[in-house]
Amino acid sequence: MKIFAYGIRDDEKPALQGWETAHPEIEVAYTQELLTTESAKEAAGSDGVVVYQQLPYTREILQALADEGIHQLSLRNVGIDNIDLKAAKELGFKISNVAAYSPNAIAEHAAIQLARVLRRSKELDAKVAKHDLRWAPTIGREVRMQTVGIIGTGRIGRVLIQILQGFGAKIVAYDIFKNPDIDKQGLYVDSLDELYAQSDVISVHVPSVKENIHMLNKESIAKMKDGAILVNVARGDLMDTDDVIAALDSGKLSGLVMDVYENEVGIFNEDWEGKKFPDARLADLIARPNVLVTPHTAFYTTKAVLEMVHQSFDAAVAFVNGTETRNAVKY
Repeated sequence: MKIFAYGIRDDEKPALQGWETAHPEIEVAYTQELLTTESAKEAAGSDGVVVYQQLPYTREILQALADEGIHQLSLRNVGIDNIDLKAAKELGFKISNVAAYSPNAIAEHAAIQLARVLRRSKELDAKVAKHDLRWAPTIGREVRMQTVGIIGTGRIGRVLIQILQGFGAKIVAYDIFKNPDIDKQGLYVDSLDELYAQSDVISVHVPSVKENIHMLNKESIAKMKDGAILVNVARGDLMDTDDVIAALDSGKLSGLVMDVYENEVGIFNEDWEGKKFPDARLADLIARPNVLVTPHTAFYTTKAVLEMVHQSFDAAVAFVNGTETRNAVKY
């Protein structure tokens, strides 16, 4: 059996080498190139492919794989929103993803960045770098004094709740699919409007589906407390970025944590030092003292990368062998 992988980064190679060692019967080949209609030819003779979500997987790309006799796609990530699912179904593709590589990595990142916004660490770090060691006016707030609204109580949302409860924060939560443990704690409110009205901090952990696009917009922000803080380590298109910027300008929002951005592909994970930055809106957000931007790195831990590689390759082998895999996507 031969599995071909696309977009393998240097930091993924140790995990891949570990998987290869544990599966000497599987031939593995890979490239750092992303999957395109042209690079699909590199998978010729392979039984399955492993990919990482960045570029859209269009009908043309899927057809190029099908032309090589490949009808399965094992993603090393969660999202499948960049796949032409209609074409995939017509071409008979089996698709897998890695739905839970490390909820803790993302939840920890959200909690750490939130604490940094509350303690105004970006402003304080800038002062210290200039040897200005005065306290005032950079006074912070304590996590335990905040009411934090968690939208989405899947794996990541639940871990974040546990972390913030450890700080002593009050939690309110909303999800159309209630988790029994969270429900037993009495944390759910009946509507997003209730959550917005009660929360000092709002952290969103829902998928990028049609119903959720731009759910954080001028209408929903207007329902929030004055001075609320937004945390988005989920998907960039959950926020209307222009509306969020307007709310930061007016003071309606006092802070923002963002690990994702609507137009991040082609900008994030690139070195722009000494070059013309391609997005003035993002540059503006990065420059703000009350905004913390990270380039989609909440997931980026050694544990998460290992799970993404190992689980995706395990799923690819299962597809080829015709066996069940918990990572199969039903679509």
